[in-house]
Amino acid sequence: MENKLSPEIVLNALKAVKDPDLHRDIVSLGFIKDLVVTDSRVAFTIQLTTPACPVRDQLAAQARQAVQALGIRDVDVRLTSAVMGGRPGKIELIPNVKNTVAVASGKGGVGKSTVAANLAVALKRAGASVGLMDTDVYGPSAPILMGGSSAPAVVEGKSGPPGEYGIKLISMAYFLPKDEAVIWRGPMLHKTIQQFLGDVRWGELDYLIMDLPPGTGDIQLSLSQTIPLTGAVIVSTPQDLALTVAAKAIAMFQKLNVPILGIVENMSYYVCPKCGHREDIFGHGGAREAANKLGFPFLGEIPLDINVRVQSDSGKPVALDEATPYGKTFQEIAGALAAQISIANFQKEQEISIE
Repeated sequence: MENKLSPEIVLNALKAVKDPDLHRDIVSLGFIKDLVVTDSRVAFTIQLTTPACPVRDQLAAQARQAVQALGIRDVDVRLTSAVMGGRPGKIELIPNVKNTVAVASGKGGVGKSTVAANLAVALKRAGASVGLMDTDVYGPSAPILMGGSSAPAVVEGKSGPPGEYGIKLISMAYFLPKDEAVIWRGPMLHKTIQQFLGDVRWGELDYLIMDLPPGTGDIQLSLSQTIPLTGAVIVSTPQDLALTVAAKAIAMFQKLNVPILGIVENMSYYVCPKCGHREDIFGHGGAREAANKLGFPFLGEIPLDINVRVQSDSGKPVALDEATPYGKTFQEIAGALAAQISIANFQKEQEISIE
């Protein structure tokens, strides 16, 4: 008598599908949910660790093929996500934030804030809940990049961050007259960081992206000592000078036990819009080479283009439009970043289970 198809047979077939980042099969990872099996149809949900998963379509296709190989043609594969958080306990200041990501650079002028804003937008467009915290007290620019004009509303002593493109945003620019400079010492900067974390109604967030000021100063130290960071993204341009200074930012995070999630090369190359000629104005590939040498993930490269500058100045991040080359680039980098966050969180989870 022919054996009927059972959930056990289907799950066994799905064990052939492995997550390329976590290096485990999707069954043992617990990704398979709501499995329904009949003689002629199989339906299930793959619950990913992030909506920005760069291999989501690949996993769905492989899972469908694995079940169809059992002789079932009608296979309904649905995709959903539940973002992993890497902290075993809750953080008092931001108890409902799953992941905190610092976007940093060793020096100014490398486009770090533009990268941070567009990564936040790309993650949001992928389906994640996202906040953007502008910690660059001396030169806050996030509201300009995000088109933010509404000041935070204070309710019961806490600030409600304005929502720009669905992203909760806080910045010192909201609290200072336009042309006033901040001249503060370390204690005031530390207090500001604590207020941006604990006195803001962040709510439930999958990712809180933090745009750090250039260098290795008080704000970086205060942030790292105030909350456990999921990790840091290092932004650099290709030339040797920028990479040399970026290495100092990496060294700082390593001393503070903050994982490096990856390196982004900004202003990587320029393509003439009229003739199509490519010019590597600042060199090319230096950040990728540095990432490989240091053993960190290379998240991607962003071209130097006037559209990025124009849209940033007008408060419309290029990541809003995935149909453009720049929107697609940021979507790919955000996916690579989300994958690295999932890997870091999975490794922490494994370490905790072993202990």
